Amino acid sequence: MPRTIWSGAISFGLVTVPINVVSATEDHSVRFHQYHLQDMGRVRVRKFCEVEDREVTGSEIGKGYQLTREQVVPITDEELSNLPLPTAKAIEIEAFVPFASVDPIRIGEGYYLQPAGQVAAKPYKLLLQALARSAKVAVAKYAWSGRERLGLLRVREDVIVLHAMRWPDEIRDPAELLPPPVELSDDEIDGALALMDTMAREDLEGEEFRDTYTEALQEIIEAKREHRELPDVPEPAAPERVVDLMAALQESVQKAKASRGEDAEVHDLPKPKKTARKAPAKKQPGTRKQPAAKPSGRKPQRSA
Repeated sequence: MPRTIWSGAISFGLVTVPINVVSATEDHSVRFHQYHLQDMGRVRVRKFCEVEDREVTGSEIGKGYQLTREQVVPITDEELSNLPLPTAKAIEIEAFVPFASVDPIRIGEGYYLQPAGQVAAKPYKLLLQALARSAKVAVAKYAWSGRERLGLLRVREDVIVLHAMRWPDEIRDPAELLPPPVELSDDEIDGALALMDTMAREDLEGEEFRDTYTEALQEIIEAKREHRELPDVPEPAAPERVVDLMAALQESVQKAKASRGEDAEVHDLPKPKKTARKAPAKKQPGTRKQPAAKPSGRKPQRSA
């Protein structure tokens, strides 16, 4: 059973739902410590006081806000927990919006909201079923770890999930990252859509969505523990530079069809349209070739 991260309530108008917050995700990454290579002694980071020049314990460490180089304002955990905010003790629902209206870049970590006891069961289920039937998500405010946050509440498998959200001013403007202007043909766009069709699926289950990096790392650790040779790792092929976009799309579609079976329903790539070549005009007998007109220096006007 995951531990409770925060306890409080969901405030839904005049309805209050006592809840416990637990993490909805797990991190299976392989963790490393730092060691001294000469004798494999553990290297640790110790906390020293700059004034007394000595190591301090956790009970001697507090928070503070640095106003100037010489002046620091101490802030206690009790002061942070007693901030005059309605969101300090509750997750305050502010609005209900369509899920499609929320930009995914603003959505962060997910947490399960667990009803805190029998008294919370009915209002919890009321909010859960109302969210499910409306097909909307709730946008709320809450205060954790010394700051007010924005959150999104949605339903997942009969449980209410809280996603941390970023404030609008926390999202960087991507304008400076835009590619230079280019022209795309309809055939190229249709080719990309055909490739997407070959790669389409209904879920994210399967071998393609396995953490192969962590598995390979665990194999290396196990081999070194047993003093065996390290497993052979194939050199990844460097991505080729795309010169012919249509040819690259065609090859990608063929590879996707081969990996999924020839009976997969896909759309064939469109064939490039060929423009008819005009036959050279025949010279009329007795006509003289006119000299080419000199450029006037004026730019041609575009037709409306």
